[in-house]
Amino acid sequence: MSEQPVNLRETVRRRYAAAAVQLTEGGVACCGAEPVEVGKGFGSALYAADERDLLPVEAVAASLGCGNPLAVADLHEGERVLDLGSGGGIDVLLSARRVGPAGTVYGLDMTEEMLALALANRRKAGATNVEFLKGTIEAVPLPANTIDVVISNCVINLSTDKSAVFAEAFRVLVPGGRLGVTDVVADDGLSPEQRAERGDHVGCVAGALSFAEYREGLRAAGFTDIEITPTHGVADGMHSAVVRAVKPVGGGRGAVPMGRN
Repeated sequence: MSEQPVNLRETVRRRYAAAAVQLTEGGVACCGAEPVEVGKGFGSALYAADERDLLPVEAVAASLGCGNPLAVADLHEGERVLDLGSGGGIDVLLSARRVGPAGTVYGLDMTEEMLALALANRRKAGATNVEFLKGTIEAVPLPANTIDVVISNCVINLSTDKSAVFAEAFRVLVPGGRLGVTDVVADDGLSPEQRAERGDHVGCVAGALSFAEYREGLRAAGFTDIEITPTHGVADGMHSAVVRAVKPVGGGRGAVPMGRN
């Protein structure tokens, strides 16, 4: 019998808490932090060397994603960005450089240990336009219509309620706002049982949606201009993919003021 959603969430939380503790307490080697071990097709090697060199080594070593959402999102000066499942902060800190001092980047994570690591990385990077928030990606603690771009790196597949994630991303985006994420996506012919045979939930495989399911989930939330493009394989019939979508103008109920830090 498969695990219940609450147990799956706790399993995910423990796994990422352990990764943060590994880096915080015992992961520093002579030349910097040792990367957390992840499977083929995951981790900091998916970022360009010049991007990795800009950040604290702990932020780079904590990268557990399956792509580089900044290569997807096309960020601009002054934009407000939300990173769903921000972990050690690699994508938040890189985004902060892209949007500049007039922009703001929010990192959302449910794991205390990862948030502590991210805050330490923010201090080391000297990032003043960054805020890390505790919460789940199914219930984002931000007002509606206040974010220009939602990014995420191999996190949505971990959720046990992806329709809530899509709805929350749509809610917080301003009309005309963009979703630009990387995630693991399954071939349409693979059943949930076949996906589970290729890897577990916490390993970003068993919980992945198919291409068709992903499109339908985004469409049901209200997104348009949906594009899902596979980039590399992570298991047989399972792919890291670039996902883009837009909240249409007229898709919201008017901007809600939100203070900047």
